[in-house]
Amino acid sequence: MANRGVAFRLFRCKEILLRSGLRLNSSSLASGGLTRSFCAQTRSERLTVRLQQDGIRNIILNDPKRRNTLSLSMLNSLRTDILHEIDSDDLRVIIISAEGPVFSSGHDLKELTLAQGPEHHSRVFEVCSEIMTLIQDIPVPVIAKVSGMATAAGCQLVASCDIAVASEKSTFATPGVNVGLFCSTPAVAIGRAIPRKDALLHGLVSKVVPAEKLDEETLAIARKVCAASRPVVALGKQTFYRQMAQDRSAAYATASRVMVDNLALRDGQEGIKAFIEKRRPEWTHSRDRAHE
Repeated sequence: MANRGVAFRLFRCKEILLRSGLRLNSSSLASGGLTRSFCAQTRSERLTVRLQQDGIRNIILNDPKRRNTLSLSMLNSLRTDILHEIDSDDLRVIIISAEGPVFSSGHDLKELTLAQGPEHHSRVFEVCSEIMTLIQDIPVPVIAKVSGMATAAGCQLVASCDIAVASEKSTFATPGVNVGLFCSTPAVAIGRAIPRKDALLHGLVSKVVPAEKLDEETLAIARKVCAASRPVVALGKQTFYRQMAQDRSAAYATASRVMVDNLALRDGQEGIKAFIEKRRPEWTHSRDRAHE
């Protein structure tokens, strides 16, 4: 029975190794080298899994049950795997991918509730900004390999990579405003990766629709804006244009402070609470601060 369990784990390791794009040969499997290292990581259920062969390091976000949320623990694990022997001549390129149908759904909203406090909120955005900056500052190229949904900080991670390759199943969004938290820090990376009005038609327009649908589509966008919290939208818009005029480090510092301020708003906490409780948010549309 024990041998059966080992065989199953080895099969699972081979399967994920193959999916990650690494080549397997008989010597590596016989010696157990690469596979044994990977199996040890899966047994300990690491939030990220690091594999390396022929100069290519694969880092796999490994929390599919929680939609690969960029929790503080996930971010710390990702940073560790990126920095591991970063100056080694054996490392030529890093690929970041994910297990499951969601690349990453962004921050763990349960870490951003009022109960966690502003110091913890600041730490989350500080570490996230540090990693996004790190990806662009390390000496080797970083490729995002995306198959599935990437939203909010997950979309920021893709935009921060030097190269992004996505399957046809991939979708990208920054829907934070729907839960009362404008995606200000993701906008630092996204605003620098694509033109302000999206990549469509080189940034000239935000959406192209048939002429007969122009009124309908424009009204639909306007209604979407109206469905969000007014102070959250105002704060997000103001911050976006402010940080776009700054260099990257200053932009992340500005956006991180604003994200914490956003979380302190009554509507900011209402949106997160509604999301956790699986209900529609009830916006106050005021700039009142939340209270415990």
